[in-house]
Amino acid sequence: MKLFIKNGTFITMNGNETIKDGYMVVENEFIQYIGKEKPVENDYDQIIDGSNRIYMPGLVNTHNHAAMSLLRGYADDLALQIWLEDYMWPMEAKFTSEEVRWGTFLSILEMIKGGTTCFVDMYDHMDVVAQAVETSGMRACLTRGMIGFGGKEVQDAKLNEAKTFAKNWHGKANGRITTMMSPHAPYTCPPEFIDKIVQAASELQLPIHTHMSETRHEVLENEKQYGFRPVAHLQKLGVFDQSCLVAHAVHLTDEEIGILKEHSVHISHNPGSNLKLASGIARLPELMKEGILVSLGTDSAASNNNLDMFEEVRLAALIHKGNTFDPTAIPAVDALRLGTIDGARSIWLNDVGMLKEGMKADFISVNSNQAHLLPKSDVISHIVYSASASDVVDVWVDGKQLVKNKELLTLDEERIKYEFNACFERLTT
Repeated sequence: MKLFIKNGTFITMNGNETIKDGYMVVENEFIQYIGKEKPVENDYDQIIDGSNRIYMPGLVNTHNHAAMSLLRGYADDLALQIWLEDYMWPMEAKFTSEEVRWGTFLSILEMIKGGTTCFVDMYDHMDVVAQAVETSGMRACLTRGMIGFGGKEVQDAKLNEAKTFAKNWHGKANGRITTMMSPHAPYTCPPEFIDKIVQAASELQLPIHTHMSETRHEVLENEKQYGFRPVAHLQKLGVFDQSCLVAHAVHLTDEEIGILKEHSVHISHNPGSNLKLASGIARLPELMKEGILVSLGTDSAASNNNLDMFEEVRLAALIHKGNTFDPTAIPAVDALRLGTIDGARSIWLNDVGMLKEGMKADFISVNSNQAHLLPKSDVISHIVYSASASDVVDVWVDGKQLVKNKELLTLDEERIKYEFNACFERLTT
C-alpha cells in the first residue's frame, strides 16, 4: 500500500521544522518521503489532497488506566487518598474482565478519535486490554499494575500474572504492543515485593513503570514508614537500575532531580490530573533544564476527566508560565515535543513520534480551516494553544488508517458505547 499526501502542512517534530504546501509518501508502515519538493514517481494506491489539513505525529499518552473510564464523574473534587481509598478502589473491586474490556474499548475510542496513537496502560485483566489494543490498531505499552496489599500468596500470584502477560504480549500485534513491569507505587507495595518486581524486570529485560511522589502526603508517609522519601527509597530498592518511567514526580527536591538525572529516569507529567486532585504542579522547567526526559499523560478518565492529549499539551505550556511568572518557561514547540517525540522516547520507541523518512507512519490530520485555527500563521502555536481533540479528522498507525473523516474504521463505535453503558449499569445498580 502506497499513500501520497500533497499540498499539506506538516509539523514534523524534527527540530522546529514545519513544511507548508508539502508532500509525504507512506509505503506500508513507514514514511518513505516527506518534503517541500514533489516526488518524481506517481505510482500510488491512494492520493490525498492535504489542503486545509495540518499533519503531525500522533500524540503519545504515557500514563493511563484505560478501564477507569467507567468511573468518570463517579467521584470528583476530592483529595487523592480519599478519592482512591473511599471511592475508586471499592468500585474497582467489582470489575471483572468484562468491565475492563469495555472500559478500555471506550477509552481507546476516545483516544484514537482524539489523535492519540499510542498510550501506556497500567491495570488488571491486561489480556483483554491487549486484545482491545490489537483489534483497534493502536500502539500501546502495557503493564499489569501490582498493588502489594495482601499476603505473600496474593503478591506472588500478581507477579506471576504480570510476568506471564509480559512474555505473551511483548512485541505482539506487529510490534505495536510492548510491555513493562509495574509496582503500583512505593506506598502500596512493601519493599520486599518491589524487590521481586525489580528482579523480574531484570530477568525479562523490561522497563519499570510506577507512580511516585504524586502528593505531599505520599512523600511524608513514605519517609515516616521507611525512613526515606520515595526517590531515595526506590533508588535503594534498585528500581532505577532498570530503565524506568515514573508517573507524576510532583514533589521533588533539587537532590532528587539530580538522582533521577543520574539514573536516566523518565517522567510522565500529568498536569490535568495533578491539578484536579490538587496534588500540585511538577517542576517541569527544572526537569527539562537538567535534560531529564519528560512526557505527558492524562492519567485515567476518572481523575482527569477526559483523555484529550491536546489539552495536556496546552496545560503543560500554560501552567508553568503562570507558576514561574516566566512566559518563556515552556515554549509551544517544547510542549508539543512532550506529547509526541518525547512521549515515544519515554517508552523506548525510537521509530515513532516524528514525521521523517524511515519512521513508522503514526500520524494524524487536523482540519485547519476553522475559525479558531485561522489565520494560517504559526501552526505549532495553533496546535498547542487553540486546537483540541475534536479537530482531528484522520488517524494512521503503522501506515494503516484508523480514522477517516472522523469515522472510526477498525471498531464498532455504537457497540462499544452500548456495552460500556451496560457495564456501568451493572456496576451501579
